[in-house]
Amino acid sequence: MRGTRTLRSRLVLIVVALTAVVSVIVGVASVTLLNGYLVEQLDASLTQSAGRAQGALGPLGPPLQESHDEMPDGSGDGFLDAPGQASGTISGIIVNNVLLLAGYPDAEGVSQFLDNQELRSLAQVPLDGSPHTVDLGEDLGEYRVVSHTTSAGYVILTGLPLASVNAVVGQLALVIALVALVGLGLAALGARAIVGVALRPLNRVAATAASVARLPLDRGDVDISIRVPERDTDPTTEVGQVGTALNSLLGHVGSALAARQRSEDKVRHFVADASHELRTPLASIRGYSELTTRTQPDLPPEVSRNLGRIESEAMRMTSLVEDLLLLARLDSQPELRQDEVDMSILVLETVGDAHAAGPDHNWVIDLPEEPVVVIGDDPRLRQIVVNLLANARTHTPPGTTVTTSLERSGDDVRLRVADDGPGIDPELVGTLFERFVRGDESRNRSTGSTGLGLSIVKAVVEAHGGTVEVESEPGDTVFTVTLPAATGATYDAAPEIEADEELDLDIDSEDSRFDELSEQNDAPPAR
Repeated sequence: MRGTRTLRSRLVLIVVALTAVVSVIVGVASVTLLNGYLVEQLDASLTQSAGRAQGALGPLGPPLQESHDEMPDGSGDGFLDAPGQASGTISGIIVNNVLLLAGYPDAEGVSQFLDNQELRSLAQVPLDGSPHTVDLGEDLGEYRVVSHTTSAGYVILTGLPLASVNAVVGQLALVIALVALVGLGLAALGARAIVGVALRPLNRVAATAASVARLPLDRGDVDISIRVPERDTDPTTEVGQVGTALNSLLGHVGSALAARQRSEDKVRHFVADASHELRTPLASIRGYSELTTRTQPDLPPEVSRNLGRIESEAMRMTSLVEDLLLLARLDSQPELRQDEVDMSILVLETVGDAHAAGPDHNWVIDLPEEPVVVIGDDPRLRQIVVNLLANARTHTPPGTTVTTSLERSGDDVRLRVADDGPGIDPELVGTLFERFVRGDESRNRSTGSTGLGLSIVKAVVEAHGGTVEVESEPGDTVFTVTLPAATGATYDAAPEIEADEELDLDIDSEDSRFDELSEQNDAPPAR
């Protein structure tokens, strides 16, 4: 997978690559031209050396026809160290296409003869009178060799070493390479600085987009007042065109969000007003049904049963109306009470209530030895725990163990409600805290629910500056609520209870408070 690079990195890389290509072209051309020039100069010197070698050889008779083992009469090897020849200049003579003799004067003027391998290499030179390059082995290296045929039919070979030419060319190539590397480094630094300056307007446009992206656009009254600076909206530049288009987009988005907020406000006001108005007739229905039951003890069983159903449905409707009214108030971001709330005591009380409402479940609490205190609204915080416990009780089979734990971690307080029930459908986990999301699509009071309980939990938690999360798999479902911990609060120690002790409370099952709680939780929020 290709690694992502920023535009600045890509531009700098392009500049460096182009500089490298230009450097290579210039270097190769320079080395080639210099090598050609020096070889031409060497060839000119080679022609002069060939003339001196021929003059030193002296007159020779016709070439031998039968024997190739000895030079013609009057010949010698004095041409190897002819006057004016530079040290290392090779001279050789070919008679009847056989290289009979070849050597060179060393630095001290002493003639040195070529060995057999060197003679074989020298004999490969074409005898066309043009200079050619031949490699004579590790000791002598490369030579430029030219042939000259005398009037008597002998062929004289003259060669000059290429070592000096190769040394100069190699030194130039090294210098060019070092200069190119330094140039590439300077080009990279310069390109980075220049590209950084050139991209500043684009960075400002990106910063504007990032600032807008961090705004909570999905809820609440959003005022997008952030815009790209005017200096970055020049339509004659590419960045300016992007800045202008972004400002136009932000304007349209702001208008759409304002329209959405107005619509949400209308719906919220309607829900709040309707919920408030419904409380009175619901209270009347419930009151008259209770009054009829109490004042008419001799009613037929069917009528008594119908009145009981009317009363229970009125209570259920009242709970739903209260939930809708609470959500409407939370949406308007009211100021919550800022009291010191001991979460340890709150957990003990709410788990006790849950035990009364669901005696067929195993209720376990795990509290720290020290009291855990947060700043918030006690009734609302209590509602968080009540809803989570009711959710666990309703959507798990009898015998399920529900564990409520509390701990302080740094500046946070973590409340966990875990159960070993069947778990939550993975398709619901992502939308679990949205309103009217139910684990059972039916609206039957014994199997379904309104789907508001967990949305209330989330709204209350966020109103206190906290977060709520859920992790679920078969046999292990955990709801985790994180709230800011109070600092400097002093409380008496909470009632001592052993960690992971199963709660065993002696509660009067006829207590009206628990009866009412049980009725209200008949249809808790679904998972």
